[in-house]
Amino acid sequence: TRCAGDPHLLAEVLALLEEDARGSSMLDRELGRVAHEVLDGSVPVLRAIGPYRILQVLGQGGMGVVYLAEREDLGNRVAIKVLRDASLSPARRERFAREEQTLAQLNHPSIARLYDADTLPDGTPYFVMEYVEGMPLTAYCAAHRCSIAERLRLFRVVCEAVQHAHRQAVVHRDLKPSNILVTEGRRAGEAAVKLLDFGIAKQLESLDAPADQTQTMLRLMTPAYAAPEQLRGEPVGTYTDIYALGVILYELLTGEHPFDLAGLTPGQIEARILETEPEKPSSRVRRAAGKSAAPAGLASVGAAAWAELDVLCLTTMHKDPQRRYPTVEALLRDLDHYLKGEPLEARPDSWRYRTGKFLHRNRQPLAAAALVVALIIGLVGFYTLQLREARDTALAEAARTERIQRFMLQLFEGGGGPAGPADSLRAVTLLHRGVQEARLLDSEPEVQAELYHTLGTLFQELGDFAQADSLLQAALDKRRSLFGPDHPEIARNLVALGLLRADQGELQEAERLVREAVDRTRRSLLPQHPAVAEALTALGKVLQQRGEYQPAIELLEEAVRLRAAHGPTSIELSESLGQLANTHFYAGNYAVSDSLNRLLLVMDRRLYGPRHPSVADALINLGASRLQLGFYEEAEQLYRQALEIMLGHYGPDHHETASNMMMLGQALTYQDRYEEALQLLRPALAVRERVYGADHPRVANTLNEPGSVALKQGDFATAERYFRRMAEIYRKAYDDKHYLIGVALANLASVYMDGEQYGRAEPIFREAIARFTETLSADHIHTAIARIKLGRVLVRQGRHREAEGHLLAGHNTLAAQAKPSVNWLRKAREDLVMVYQALGESQKAAQFQGELAAAREGTPSP
Repeated sequence: TRCAGDPHLLAEVLALLEEDARGSSMLDRELGRVAHEVLDGSVPVLRAIGPYRILQVLGQGGMGVVYLAEREDLGNRVAIKVLRDASLSPARRERFAREEQTLAQLNHPSIARLYDADTLPDGTPYFVMEYVEGMPLTAYCAAHRCSIAERLRLFRVVCEAVQHAHRQAVVHRDLKPSNILVTEGRRAGEAAVKLLDFGIAKQLESLDAPADQTQTMLRLMTPAYAAPEQLRGEPVGTYTDIYALGVILYELLTGEHPFDLAGLTPGQIEARILETEPEKPSSRVRRAAGKSAAPAGLASVGAAAWAELDVLCLTTMHKDPQRRYPTVEALLRDLDHYLKGEPLEARPDSWRYRTGKFLHRNRQPLAAAALVVALIIGLVGFYTLQLREARDTALAEAARTERIQRFMLQLFEGGGGPAGPADSLRAVTLLHRGVQEARLLDSEPEVQAELYHTLGTLFQELGDFAQADSLLQAALDKRRSLFGPDHPEIARNLVALGLLRADQGELQEAERLVREAVDRTRRSLLPQHPAVAEALTALGKVLQQRGEYQPAIELLEEAVRLRAAHGPTSIELSESLGQLANTHFYAGNYAVSDSLNRLLLVMDRRLYGPRHPSVADALINLGASRLQLGFYEEAEQLYRQALEIMLGHYGPDHHETASNMMMLGQALTYQDRYEEALQLLRPALAVRERVYGADHPRVANTLNEPGSVALKQGDFATAERYFRRMAEIYRKAYDDKHYLIGVALANLASVYMDGEQYGRAEPIFREAIARFTETLSADHIHTAIARIKLGRVLVRQGRHREAEGHLLAGHNTLAAQAKPSVNWLRKAREDLVMVYQALGESQKAAQFQGELAAAREGTPSP
């Protein structure tokens, strides 16, 4: 029959029968047409899909057809997957939609990205994803004669991608070399790895759902890479993907599949995998030496190294899920141990093995035979104990990671999937449930501390600072009792608390906490430890918020150097570099910020691909620096590029899209295109109100832009309404302890100043100055500009001597800046000329007139 040689087709027919049994099939209505669609293997002829022109068919399978297409207006090539026979079965449509949803939540540089999704005019669903032009992993390694080390490094990248999926509670269920493409590179280190085809992936919480249990014969998988539990129809999980990784690793090490499956029927394939043990890779590779797929440089890999590779590979693909690596993280650790010449966690703890590894790593210092003998005799007990402790620590960490992962997955189980910002009410409900359950874990204090930390940061993101504070403090207290004062986890916790304090507006306390983290990491860790750069980056961020730009820049430059030492591109390096660019921006060093933002854009495109939200953020930051440098139209175009990415990734009703719309509105405001700006700013405000609630600080941030437009248009009543509401939200959120209250007050006072209501403006400016002085400093740029504005109000009231002090203080603070605000320096000097002319102090008036003239001519004043 037609189905006999096509397991995918057979699966679809079985699905149809099951749908029919449930009364939801179309068989009873359109039997003839449906049968034709099932049995007709032809590919639908399409010339275009939406804005994309079809170039060719890339492939087809049981689920759909994949086309290579090009978007003519942008010139970029994409892959478009179209569901085949979309009218056949709700189960197929559901599975196709699940693949789309899975891709949408996975953002990793080594996972092919989802760009767009829609339906054809006849209702057939499709989605647009990143086009990867590469070779299957094993074929690439064979064609390039990659060494064992090169193969392991490529395999490590694959593991990191799978690890990311598992952290998002996604199990791939069909890992195999053909789903892992490698782009061409002269060396393995230059190649890019992309994981594809999440067509049968599932959320962990739905793997045991009744819908799965009813489809007893519908086991979608590739048998050669399927885990024993898949073949037996048993429940699957992350351990199933780990098995498939083991099979792939076996092929990478030997050039051959662990089981000889050639010519076997499906039943015989299952029996071979279930009933026989694979040959050790070291034994297989001796027989495969010289074959085209075998790794290069086999002679350089010693017997001891092959013994370790045997353990690493066979542990990964153990038939018993309980005997495999518990997590991909644990597998990655052992990969790193092997590459560094350290003991494997999966290796039996024999005396000969541990001592041999120690001597091998230290063979140069211990070259003299007598010293080696003395070391073995005198210190073997010590090093055996040391290595056992290291192993036990690593295994405990693996168990802790797995426990935390299980907890978080159980937390969201039954809640319909992870809650995003647009569903903050459900997210808060789930997180409160998580807190209640975490408090029951007193018998697992390390797990409990980590959960408190994680839940605390999630509450912080949702704006519930009180709950975040309670949880992060509880995590810190528990870790102090567990680890003592100098453990890296203590520093990590201090950083989290410090950044929370910054969000709460308590910048002095934020600095104290993060500075303590920096001091602890410098004292107890090597400079290369990731915790050092993390703490330095956090302290730089806090100091930037306090207006201490130069110290912040120095710390961030150090963090960038430390993180760059681990490689020219990484997410961590991007974080530190982005914070450095922001600090230069706020310090007024717009040209420096602009250069860093350009570098960051290149780095993020390399890390994430061209259409990732992180790339959109980089475009926005570059747009901000271009805007301040006066390149308004270029900034507008950068913001529009970012908005296209955000709309494609999040849609129009997401808070990130709203932030982008705000920035684009600001660029239009700079060009005096006020009505166009408001067409973006009003919906952006509505989105944020819907996402966060009307009284959230992020809504207050959004109010600033339409308020500024109204002020520029001379609509003082509207501007007053926006800025007054902004101040009220900040007061309620921050208990009068945040500098943003000063920002809102200064804006409100500016409305009265421009409307010539000087008596109303004066007390509000004074309150803003007091707020800035208390929360930032007396010589912060915000304080300086507010004092200049107050001075201008006093001048217009004829109170010249009073105005002098404020104008001079603000002027001197700005003049001392490396890149002063030229506009406000000019206004301060103009008013100081008026003050001294009114007071009859002509010499001082002439001094500031000279400074104004020199500034106009672009020359320094004497």
